[in-house]
Amino acid sequence: MSGDQDPRAAVRIVGIGAGPAAAMLLERVVANRAELAPDLRIELRLVDPHPPGGGRIWRSAQSPLLKLNSMLADVAFFTDASCRIEGPVAPGPTLAEWVRAVREGAIEAPAWADAELFRELAEIGERDFPTRRLNNAYLSWAFDETLRRAGASGPAGLSVEWVPDRAVDVEPGCGERGTPHRVRLASGAELEADLVVHALGHSGTLPSDESIRLGAFADRHGLGYIAPAFTADVDLDGVPAGADVIVRGLGLAAIDLVVLLTEGRGGRFARDADGVLGYRPSGREPILHLGSRRGVPYRSKITTALSGDPVRLEYLGAEFHRALEERADRAADAEGLDFERDVWPLVVAELTTGYYRELSTGHPGRVTLDWTEFAPRLRAALDTRDPGVLAALAAAHVPDPEDRFDLAVFDRPLAHAPDPGEDAGAGWSAEAGGFRGSAGSLAFAAGTVQDRVRSHIAQDLRHRTSPEHSATLALFLTALHVYLSLAEVPGERWNARSRAASLPGRWHAFFSYLASGPPGHRLEELLALADAGVVRFLGGDVELLADEDAGAFRASGSAAVAGGTARTSASARVLIDAWLPEACASRSDDPLLRRLVERGVMRELAVVERGERFTTGRIEASPEGRLPGAPRQYAVGPFVAGLTGGAFTRPGFDSLPFRVHDRCARALLADAAAVARAAVPVGAEV
Repeated sequence: MSGDQDPRAAVRIVGIGAGPAAAMLLERVVANRAELAPDLRIELRLVDPHPPGGGRIWRSAQSPLLKLNSMLADVAFFTDASCRIEGPVAPGPTLAEWVRAVREGAIEAPAWADAELFRELAEIGERDFPTRRLNNAYLSWAFDETLRRAGASGPAGLSVEWVPDRAVDVEPGCGERGTPHRVRLASGAELEADLVVHALGHSGTLPSDESIRLGAFADRHGLGYIAPAFTADVDLDGVPAGADVIVRGLGLAAIDLVVLLTEGRGGRFARDADGVLGYRPSGREPILHLGSRRGVPYRSKITTALSGDPVRLEYLGAEFHRALEERADRAADAEGLDFERDVWPLVVAELTTGYYRELSTGHPGRVTLDWTEFAPRLRAALDTRDPGVLAALAAAHVPDPEDRFDLAVFDRPLAHAPDPGEDAGAGWSAEAGGFRGSAGSLAFAAGTVQDRVRSHIAQDLRHRTSPEHSATLALFLTALHVYLSLAEVPGERWNARSRAASLPGRWHAFFSYLASGPPGHRLEELLALADAGVVRFLGGDVELLADEDAGAFRASGSAAVAGGTARTSASARVLIDAWLPEACASRSDDPLLRRLVERGVMRELAVVERGERFTTGRIEASPEGRLPGAPRQYAVGPFVAGLTGGAFTRPGFDSLPFRVHDRCARALLADAAAVARAAVPVGAEV
């Protein structure tokens, strides 16, 4: 801010991005103003080609078939009494409460609402999974509600303007009394800013070397190739009906892809008299050959309730953090905390304990010992870190093999012989909680990869939708507590390999597989599509070959079956890499992000260990979101390094994003106040 500026002029903040992260940060700014800067005038401009609230990913203009993987009752925008934040709690309706208010007429539906949205508003239950369009309606309303609260917060005023454009460059200013930042827009316009907040949300990446190679191969042979992308942004019109298509990936992006290429092309799901879901093809579907490293989909979302003792941490709770503080004071800690060596065994112990606590206390007849007797034996077995000792304990005291928990098998099910609880019967019935026609015992018809994957999916559905398997909910909630606990460990406490590889790689990938899967009904639909011949499973450890002689893509996979290993293969003229783009700032398809990295305004987190350099691809920022080496610039969102807890927050769970946004908002207000003070000439009154 220049020295001759009106001392009463507002502090100018430009937010680049107007999606959920920006909207939730704004809510925290509004909530904290009364304490930190009640008389400060602030002009905030949010630059985004998409309307505020939902941003690009959660925009209203997308297929109503695409859904959240969170239940209606598990989404909140506003803080609640569970939040451990420095700023004030400012409650507001959760998504479920907002839907009820719309039904009752207390809140108006969005102006763009169509028949499909009104039908969803009228019919959705709290344990159902909302569409992304419904989430957009909620986020847009929450953004408007935040503006209403800002207007009611006092005479000093916070003005907010949406700028429907795209930021392409930021020319940094210099110092609190110096020149302002200049934010250049795609339209050619410029905005001056005293502070800049980068809240860009999810971005794609430039093609990888492999994607370039596969694309070139496809071009040479007249084939089709779709590189990793956000599913709603992909043009699938070029995928021919009836064509064999190899799909690499079985996460959320792959499930969305399957939905768009089946039901999105006119197919219909319907139940028969026995409650088994079937699929009626439209004739426009391709034949989808699905495979991945694990070979199975992410674990489905859970719709059961706990029956036993509350979930709590035994290994990674307060005592773990106290030990970290003591360790930090010792010279021997110079090498840092290693995730694989120091923490992963505790994660295994924590998850195993959480599972068996619920099984024992919620379903006491399923464990031969009372929990007070079983718990110390379980801890002793876990302390040995010997899987064989743990397996022997489970075999001795958990009679039903389907009730036993082995994290290695859970993580890579197709790499191990099938569990006796798996059954490859005729079809899944949600009402019956299993396969129709099932023998219900050691019926290992699963002698092929197709049957083995079908059996696994059916077992996963049974475990995560049946009240008698509520131990899987305890497993999920324990993992969520572990995630939050590890997020509280300061980044500098970890060694380089953990910060750059293990935490964003192994741990986050495993957590996503366990906790961030699709709604259960999507996996039931996947079984129906398999029964209809539209979906075929390649299994795990999928290998891809670009066959120059045949002019086709070839893929092969495998799965352990009773008596050995089954293998499968497929040939196709279309390949789709169905996973989300890698979060790598220097290779982002957003030119602004790349340009700021090239100039050093942003730095990818890079750590060096024993002369070896590691990088996460994500941006380095302080816990408050400040960019090191870039005064008066902040960054929040999925491209920032660290465990941020995902895009959305669970009500009543002290969700991590609230803490992230509250810290950033308070730092932003403090810097804004400093800018205002620096602009006031000596002796002037504000």
